This record gives sequence, C-alpha cells and structure tokens, in this order.
Amino acid sequence: MAEASAGAVLANRRGWLGGLSDFFWRQPRIFVFLLLLPAALWLGIVYLGSLFALLLQSFFAIDEFSGVVDRSELTLKTYAELLKPQNLDIIVRTVVMAASVTIASAVVAFPIAYVAARYARGKWKALFYLGVMLPLWSSYLVKVYAWKLILAKEGILNWVFAQLHLTFVLDALLALPVVGGNSLSISYIGTFLVFVYIWLPYMVLPIQAAVERVPTNLLDASADLGATPLQTFWKVIFPLALPGIVAGSIFTFSLTLGDYIIPNIIGTSAFFIGQAVYSHQGTAGNIPLAAAFTVVPIVIMGFYLWMAKRQGAFDAL
Repeated sequence: MAEASAGAVLANRRGWLGGLSDFFWRQPRIFVFLLLLPAALWLGIVYLGSLFALLLQSFFAIDEFSGVVDRSELTLKTYAELLKPQNLDIIVRTVVMAASVTIASAVVAFPIAYVAARYARGKWKALFYLGVMLPLWSSYLVKVYAWKLILAKEGILNWVFAQLHLTFVLDALLALPVVGGNSLSISYIGTFLVFVYIWLPYMVLPIQAAVERVPTNLLDASADLGATPLQTFWKVIFPLALPGIVAGSIFTFSLTLGDYIIPNIIGTSAFFIGQAVYSHQGTAGNIPLAAAFTVVPIVIMGFYLWMAKRQGAFDAL
C-alpha cells in the first residue's frame, strides 16, 4: 500500500525539476555527495593543496653561492638549520609562551566558567555569554593596539600603580631577568598579558560546557560521604571538567603558537615562530626555512591533538 502511494506521488511530478527530485529521492547518497563536494574541493585543493605545496618547499634548500632556492633535489638540510641555536631559541620561546598562556587562561577561566555553569540563570547567564563574547566582536588589531597604550610607560596601568603608591612593585616586576623590560609594552610580561586577554574566551566556553555536564547528584553524593569542598573539586569536578580544559587549551595553545601580530606589536625584538615565518617568507627570501618553521607547530599540534583526543577533549568542543 505504501509503495503504491509513493508511486502515485512520484507519478504526479512534472518537468525536469521533478525528475531530478525523484532521482535524488531514490539516490540519497549522491545527493549528500553533491552537497559535500564544494566544501571537500575547497578543503582539498585550497587548504590541503597549499599546505602540501608549502611542506614540499621545506625539503629544498638555499644555494649558498647564488642565494637562490635549489629545487633540483630534495634534502633535509633546511630542517637541520632549525637546530641552530638562534632558530632553536625561537621554537623554545614560542612553545614556552604558548604553554604559559594556556595554563594562565585555564586558571582564570575556570572560576568564571564554574560560576556561570552552576549559579547563573536567566538574564545572568545571558549577561555571561554577552560578557565573554563581546570582546570577540571588536577588531583584533584594535584590541592589541589598545593594550599597547594601556601597557605603555605613560599608560593608564602605570598611572594606577602610581596613584596606589605601588610603583615599586611594577619596577620590581620589570626588573626580572628575561621577562622584564623598560615597560610592560616591550616585555614578555606584556606579550603574555595580551595573549591571555585575547584568547581567554576560547578557554571559558569549553570549560563552561564541560562543567554544565557534571551531574549535580555526584556533588551531593560527595558531600553526603563527608568530602570537603576542596576534595569534591579535585576528585569529582576537576576530572569531569578536564576534557573542557583540554578542549579550550587546543585553541589557546595553537593560536598562541602561530600568532605573529601580538609579538610584533607588544614585546621585545626577539622572534616567535610566526614572526620567523613572516620574515623568512618576505624580507629574507628564505622560503624553505619559512616552510620548515611552519612544520614545527603542525607537528606539535598533531601530537597535542592526539593527546587531547585521548582525554576526550573533542566531546567538549
């Protein structure tokens, strides 16, 4: 009876659009394939194609006499250059900064996300989402240059410290070796602060989603069994929220690892990986070394994503 009804419906279709609709109705896999084809072509040709072309460049080398890229043979010579002290410093500096920003973002984001997930309701939850998302609506460059003015020696932050008679604290902070400088705007401390501010929303939202999925009855059971709030946090809340933390760290770590604008505007003259890629690609004209530098964050993030998958981080995205 159902087949007869379907046949009657299909028989009433007219024109080539009706025939095409009937064909896709009978062949749903072809319809899905055609829907995914534009995105697959874009990903395969534009993204993966350009990525493989870039990776291929890393297996070439610069001719020492002519300064021209030698494409006659494949070599690992360019990768060996990454082990030179000046290039290794760039890699270590970038990874340490990315790890520091990720840890700090998690520490700052967790209380915010926990309060929003457990206590915010109605308009307060809407206000939370607005507060977290609002910074993302403004221009990236505007935010970075605004922070440059805030952290400058004549900026508002220095003025606040002066008004509170705490200038000696700021001076002691800037006097620290390696991370200090003449002012916050030209120090690693300033770079670190801006990175944390820019990427913080990407850490807050996954943690908030993970904490919301923690069953309330587990917290009640923990309290009934005599656990203190601190024990409940470490034994119940934190392990269940860990996938959200790892999910947020994917964003903060990878974005810091590849960013070159913030270190270029705020911080010292020491290069990060993104700046090294930009410099070798442009002014230095050493495309193979620039391509080799891009492989470093790809390898690091590949390993990081593998570990994150084992922690169930993708379930919290």
